[in-house]
Amino acid sequence: MRHRTTAVFVLLSAIWGTAFVATEVGLDSLPPTLFAAVRFDVAAAVLFGLALVRSDRLRPTARAEWVPILAGGVLNIGVHHAFLFSGQVYVDGAVAAVLLGLIPVITPALTRLTASRERLSPVGAVGVLIGFVGVVVIANPDPANLVDSNLVGVALVLASAVAFALGAVVTHDADSTLPFVSTQAWMMLVGAVVLHATSAALPWESVAAAEWTPAAVASLLYLAVVAGAGGFFMYFWLLDHVGPVEVSLLEYVIPVFAAVVGWQVRGTGLDATTVAGFAIIFVGFALVKRADIRREWGRLRGVEENAVRDAD
Repeated sequence: MRHRTTAVFVLLSAIWGTAFVATEVGLDSLPPTLFAAVRFDVAAAVLFGLALVRSDRLRPTARAEWVPILAGGVLNIGVHHAFLFSGQVYVDGAVAAVLLGLIPVITPALTRLTASRERLSPVGAVGVLIGFVGVVVIANPDPANLVDSNLVGVALVLASAVAFALGAVVTHDADSTLPFVSTQAWMMLVGAVVLHATSAALPWESVAAAEWTPAAVASLLYLAVVAGAGGFFMYFWLLDHVGPVEVSLLEYVIPVFAAVVGWQVRGTGLDATTVAGFAIIFVGFALVKRADIRREWGRLRGVEENAVRDAD
């Protein structure tokens, strides 16, 4: 199970890292919040189809089963993306990346306000802060933009980070017996409804302005099926297995994959500063996961010693 969670964590980081490039392609011709709303329409349809085939129950029947659906759908998908896309009208991507990097900092604080039993040690907290520094280094925001960024935009993106962290904590603490796939399908649907309502309310969103080019459709399908249905399925699976604090560390690994994919696909720079950011994030991760690393090292040493004894 330990290796499975690690593999899913890395795979999800890679998928959501590549999603930045796909999003840039789609935003060339589609209004941002409408783009996100239709993305989760498709993701919900895919997961409802999967639930019909694989789940023994599709509909929630108890109040407790609606808690993760509403928390994940409204906060992690709807409110998070609505605030994020609205905020990015005012601030650039580098500032947004730094603000989203606060999710692993916010999450441990929120666990202390809820029933969550997950806590972060003092050394782990230092690791989280070091990881945040690595995100700042990779994002490399212009200091002038940090000072001059519209306060409304900063507040909206920060609110999106808080919404995502809060959704993770509440969803993890919920007690539901609804099959996992069915729960995810309802989350996608709730999130899509919130995003459609937001799109209709935003003055700069216009359905008529959408241009459904082949590139936009391909981007939408990738984001809906792979990054949306598949990505959030993996996210909530990880949340269930490792808890909100550890899963929040995705925000430190996603920029690494985004930078590498941007370099490979769009020719963006991968300079010494970016590589230094990778190294800083690695140090932060090592501090947060030091107990797991120590156990794995001890296990490998034990296997190696046993192999030597067998050879003798």
